[in-house]
Amino acid sequence: MKPRTAAQEFDTPEIWRARVDLAACLRMAARLGFGEGICNHFSALVPGRKDCFMVNPLGYAFAEITASRLLICDFEGQVLAGEGTPEDTAFFIHGRLHRMHPRATAAFHTHMVNATALAMTEGAPFSWSLQSSLKFYGRIAVDPHYNGLAHDITEGDRIAAVMGGADIAFLRNHGVMVCGPSIAAAWDDLYFLERAAEAEVRALSTGRRMLPVSPELAKKTATQMHRDDAQMAALHLESIKRQLAGELPPVDDVPARAAARAVS
Repeated sequence: MKPRTAAQEFDTPEIWRARVDLAACLRMAARLGFGEGICNHFSALVPGRKDCFMVNPLGYAFAEITASRLLICDFEGQVLAGEGTPEDTAFFIHGRLHRMHPRATAAFHTHMVNATALAMTEGAPFSWSLQSSLKFYGRIAVDPHYNGLAHDITEGDRIAAVMGGADIAFLRNHGVMVCGPSIAAAWDDLYFLERAAEAEVRALSTGRRMLPVSPELAKKTATQMHRDDAQMAALHLESIKRQLAGELPPVDDVPARAAARAVS
């Protein structure tokens, strides 16, 4: 019997489902205008593993990603499965974040326009004047010190330290990072974060005074929202996969995967 290769170790139904879910998030992010050229990156720990993660490869836009195109990398930057390499900043930010915060099963980094606009302005990102933004009450960290591109582990460690126990980080002069206990949770937060940010930016553009709710009501509403978070996030992810069904290339890339097996 031939010994299993490293790539074959990752060829399981559970890992394939995670690949499909992560690819779907990238593709829907592209459809909604959350991507930026071939930059930005989504990652997730490999199911059943705490020492490696999936991430989109360098050189491909979000819209081009399929399940089989995703890379699996270890925390030292070695590609264990897939063709290509991760972007340097993807490795130095995401690798360090997953390593330092194992609870962060998924980590999505974007420069999506409205949330990034709030990362460019002084003060807290949200005024807590909108129900949708209250989903994030008590869950946000702000990195106040832009330090250039993340081209080494020290910058990745710094960003991970800034996040602390937060799920969302607004990176000053840069963009946002969203972490979650699952791919579905990270997607749900990413989507609603940008929607809340869009409403905040539009309200600010009127020049009229914002009307925040009280801290007590904000905390109560956030608790109400979190009660069904996992179920709603899972349903949201299934919804985007249905919406993406029929796109070319297919998100799950099943024909390509079958062909690859036939010649292996």
